[in-house]
Amino acid sequence: MTLKEIAQEAGVSISTVSRVINRSNKSVASQEVQERIWEIVRRTGYTPNSTARELKKGSSSSKKILSRSIACIFARITSQTADAFFTTLARSIEKEAFAHNYILKYTFTAFDFDNPDTFRFITDTPVDGVAVLGRCDKPMLKFLKQSYRCVAYTGLNNLNAKYDQIICDGYQAALAATNHLLQLGHTKIAYIGETKNEDRYLGYLSALETAKIPFCSKYVSNVLLSSVGGYEGMKQLLKQEADISAVFCCNDITAIGAMKAIQEKGLRIPNDISVISIDDIDMAQYLTPMLTTVHVPVEELGAITAKILIDRIEGGHHLPMRISLPFYIAHRESCCNYIQKK
Repeated sequence: MTLKEIAQEAGVSISTVSRVINRSNKSVASQEVQERIWEIVRRTGYTPNSTARELKKGSSSSKKILSRSIACIFARITSQTADAFFTTLARSIEKEAFAHNYILKYTFTAFDFDNPDTFRFITDTPVDGVAVLGRCDKPMLKFLKQSYRCVAYTGLNNLNAKYDQIICDGYQAALAATNHLLQLGHTKIAYIGETKNEDRYLGYLSALETAKIPFCSKYVSNVLLSSVGGYEGMKQLLKQEADISAVFCCNDITAIGAMKAIQEKGLRIPNDISVISIDDIDMAQYLTPMLTTVHVPVEELGAITAKILIDRIEGGHHLPMRISLPFYIAHRESCCNYIQKK
């Protein structure tokens, strides 16, 4: 497979393919086009020309490089295209791995284990290492230990396992998001998202406790992190007439669903209810109103995860590493001062 053949199959120019796979410009093509190109690269096993030239020369080291591959596990979602945060994260891992002459051999979700054929394919298709995206449960951790020698985990939750971890601390991000609402004068703050083993929920609780605000269970809606979950969670809060002035959603996708439920009820954002979340996916700034959210450096998370995983595969380090990336609040339109609006 050549660049020309990839370009023909993807329906784009050769220069576009070259810029996408060499990461020369993030905005060189739409996300859809980039994903199409990377799907072709992954499926055909395309490798950079420089590596191919070395292989033609008969270099044993280049053969070793070309045989290397990694996999990605979406540990928390049911579909590999269901969450913009995780698809961006996986794409960043693949790009960085490709730059180091590693191929992303396959991706799958934790739910693929339910399919015997998929499970057999996973166990019968060796890779040099695996990147785990999102928090794992105990069965997944057991599978990882049995199936892979090199593992790197990335996400927002700390993982209780002796693996390399590249995170953006969800507890601290939730603490910052909830504190932002508190600083705006909000005291009746709802939470929409998962609660079990979830660092973001603990951050929300900690912020309220520090501010000496009593916990109110009717302000908490325990739902899956999805637009449907956010929508149903917000509807539940509104149905029981929870007297809230603001809501913290675990991620942007959940917030999008919550915002739809608020607006369908005839309420205004932020005048009636302020909304804040975590991730800062591209869609956040195109909503009406634009979503205030905690920016997570997702592309950097992916790139560093790939680098750390490759370094472990190649024997660069042996002790588990933990790297924490910074975040910041992207101030937009979905939050307002509680005192001023009154």
